[in-house]
Order: sequence, then structure tokens, then C-alpha cells
Amino acid sequence: MHVNDSIEIRWHGRGGQGAITAAKIVARAAFESGYPGVVMIPTFGTERRGAPVITSLKIARQRIYDLSVIEEPDIVVVLDHLLLREVDVTAGLKKGGLLIINTSLRPDAYPYKGIVVATADVNSIARQAGLPYGVVNTGVIGALARATNIFNTDIISRVIEKEFEGRSPDENVQAALITYENTQLGGGMWAPGNVDR
Repeated sequence: MHVNDSIEIRWHGRGGQGAITAAKIVARAAFESGYPGVVMIPTFGTERRGAPVITSLKIARQRIYDLSVIEEPDIVVVLDHLLLREVDVTAGLKKGGLLIINTSLRPDAYPYKGIVVATADVNSIARQAGLPYGVVNTGVIGALARATNIFNTDIISRVIEKEFEGRSPDENVQAALITYENTQLGGGMWAPGNVDR
């Protein structure tokens, strides 16, 4: 990553899935991993459970002054694979970018040209970790960590524990760690330097 570059992550989820909480956790984990420039920009449409929601997260090694919504992300995280039928989640995704999908399918089931695809069955893993069905935000953080190496699992665990203190912290940490181990990468490891800017 060049000194002045940021990593722009766009999150696609549904109301109630915790996309904004996931972005907030990743923002804190990135900050603790040496990215002092962190900006989160939630976008709210119809505020109802199940409606598509988008959140933008920018991280950088220097201060970020651009507070606009991300239109050309380096990474797109999809908390519900069914959103691929409803929303063009890859709109603006840079060539060489990364698409992370919560799905039971392998990466090669998503033949997007010019991008790296990573998949994990976060729904099943969340249940395995002891979380209620549909709670996928912490699991998908594990997939993001595995696919990018932006931050390590120790930092993720600590930040998730703090965020969910008194609300199933152990189960949420386990969801992230199990997903980390079970994320499938298509086309090799993603790296910021491989993205066309």
C-alpha cells in the first residue's frame, strides 16, 4: 500500500444483521493494528429489519479527510448472499478488488472477472459458535481478516469481546475465529497493491 492510499471497504447487509456494528469493530481493530486514519460512513435507506443497508469504512496509515460514501471500493463484504440478486454489490469494485460473501458455496461459484472472491458459510458457523440464526456480523469479520491480513485474530478477539461485553462475547469471538479458519479464498490472497487505483 502506498503511503497516501487508503483501503476502502463497503459493507452490504440487511437491517438487523449488524453490518454497521461489524464495520465499527473492524474500524477499531484497524486502528489498533496501526491504521490511525479510520472513517466510517453509515448509509441508511428504509430503516426496517431485512431491508438492504450499506456502510462505508475507510482505513489508512494517515489521517483521512474524505468523508464521502465509497463508490469505488477496494473490498466489498456481503453479509447475505441473496443480496447479490437484489443489489449490484460489485458496482464500482476496483479491478483486483476483493469480494467476501457469506454463502455455503465455494468462491468458484461466483465467476466475477478481475476480482478475488472469498466465501464462508457464516450462517452455519454462527450457529456452531452458539449464536442465534442470522447473527453473522462477527463471523464475517473473521472472513475479512483471513482474506486480507489487515489485522490479526488476537486484535479481533479483543475488540469483539469489548464490543459484546455482557452480550455473548465468547460466542461472538468464536464465530469470528471459526470463520477465519473456514474461509475459502478463490484466486489467491488479496493484497492492496494488486488493486487498480
